[in-house]
Amino acid sequence: MGDKRKRGRKSKTPTSASETLGSPSTTAPNAATATATPSTIDDVFSVANVNLMDTTASPHQRRRPGRPKKVPHQSDRPGRRQSSRPPVDANGAVEVPPAAEAMEEDPVWENVVPGRVVPAMDSVVKVFCVHTEPNFSLPWQRKRQYSSSSSGFVIGGRRLLTNAHSVEHYTQVKVKKRGSDTKYLATVLAIGTECDIVDDDEFWQGMSPVEFGNLPALQDAVTVVGYPIGGDTISVTSGVVSRIEILSYVHGSTELLGLQIDAAINSGNSGGPAFNDKGNCVGIAFQSLKHEDAENIGYVIPTPVINHFIQDYEKNGRYTGFPVLGVEWQKMENPDLRMATGMRTDQKGVRIRRVDPTAPESKVLKASDVILSFDGVDIANDGTVPFRHGERIGFSYLISQKYTGDNAVIKVLRNSEVLNFDIKLDSHRRLIPAHTKGRPPSYYIIAGFVFTTVSVPYLRSEYGKDYEYEAPVKLLDKLLHSMPQSPDEQLVVVSQVLVADINIGYEEIVNTQVLAFNGQPVKNLKSLANMVESCNDEYLQFNLDYEQIVVLRTKTAKAATLDILSTHCIPSAMSDDLKS
Repeated sequence: MGDKRKRGRKSKTPTSASETLGSPSTTAPNAATATATPSTIDDVFSVANVNLMDTTASPHQRRRPGRPKKVPHQSDRPGRRQSSRPPVDANGAVEVPPAAEAMEEDPVWENVVPGRVVPAMDSVVKVFCVHTEPNFSLPWQRKRQYSSSSSGFVIGGRRLLTNAHSVEHYTQVKVKKRGSDTKYLATVLAIGTECDIVDDDEFWQGMSPVEFGNLPALQDAVTVVGYPIGGDTISVTSGVVSRIEILSYVHGSTELLGLQIDAAINSGNSGGPAFNDKGNCVGIAFQSLKHEDAENIGYVIPTPVINHFIQDYEKNGRYTGFPVLGVEWQKMENPDLRMATGMRTDQKGVRIRRVDPTAPESKVLKASDVILSFDGVDIANDGTVPFRHGERIGFSYLISQKYTGDNAVIKVLRNSEVLNFDIKLDSHRRLIPAHTKGRPPSYYIIAGFVFTTVSVPYLRSEYGKDYEYEAPVKLLDKLLHSMPQSPDEQLVVVSQVLVADINIGYEEIVNTQVLAFNGQPVKNLKSLANMVESCNDEYLQFNLDYEQIVVLRTKTAKAATLDILSTHCIPSAMSDDLKS
């Protein structure tokens, strides 16, 4: 006859993929099986299928897994008179027996954590983008287009939020809702952290924006939702907040507040929301640490940074960026250093090493000033300020809470005298910018010499992702330490020499800075192009770094340029931005 299965309560752990979670009367229709497939996981975590457990109820009042308990009818109890009215307490409230309460309450799933709200995963979308990056090494053309996928989610105002690198150099952006087979075209509104909008009413049907929560505390649980590599359905990973501090944002080359979590963040998770236990969004997944000595380290952009970006866009109609204090500073932890600068024992602060000449602060702040406070918040000798209970954070956090154009009060110590300055904050401009903000690279060609400007994308194009180790030391020194002396200053280099008879002997000049032309200093690429085009001298002389010079006859150099452009199929001798 075979083995008979005994009647009774089923095991908590399914023995096969087709075993049901409970009786038909207590199981949601679309989550009837517990197969280990992504679709079942989605059903279990669906908001429509989950009810919270009341953690304050008595253990005897909670439903136990398995078949519901049968409630005896009043007429089945011998020796008691049957009544048509339920019992009423002293306050007039109807008393319901505990067993009846258990029958009428909604079904409860065993795998739902008590008191935890399931995040609104239907608000998470998959972002498809086609990228066409500029070719910074050959600036007159673009690279071959490629596709990528990432995650995003709905915010207020019929907009979507994702990471900037998810749609960098975009040609086309499409989004797809969870459980849908239709992709909708999206229009990029602003790039900072990145905001998208979709102009299709069908897409927004049934879509509700996520609610942003407060900055989480250490050890708070977080759930990262997105569409990482390895599948097409939505993925959920969970962890806790392990660190809150000022982090270096790899994509933007900036330092802002960030969360470190131990949940897995893989390729494709970028732009996906991170939820807390209450179902509120507390950040956006944006990068992870890949190192042989580190495991499960992911980083999340917290809500203060997200709200700053959204409010900046709504306030100005465009993204203006985070302001910075245009100074470089030094810690004042050494007591002899503090004494030499005239600081009292009750005074703390940081010393200014250099002031950016193009920053508004250069009008009032000087080198060797000691910054004591920012907007009334005292700065410690190590450059930190109080953050939350038992926590301190770098004082740049206070600056990042401001907007471009806002005013701030800075208290400084100068020659043992305390001074207060009201300064206007502005965004920082670097001599070697981290991004070109979507603009194609500028270039100018004369006699086969290709002149262009140096940027981080250019260094990455020339020397690969390890450009910080492979690029020339002089360029790296200017990248890390040089400050522009004027708002329009650029670092102009000879990128390469397109070989021709006119430039024999100069073929090996590569990525060398141009210092002057015919005795005039070169401030930027446009000034160089104007000087060369308007030159009537007999010779063109370029003074380069490393004490090199390039001398060409003016008439033959300009005549040879057209033949060189035709040979290399280059449409123009200069980029469009230099023609205006």
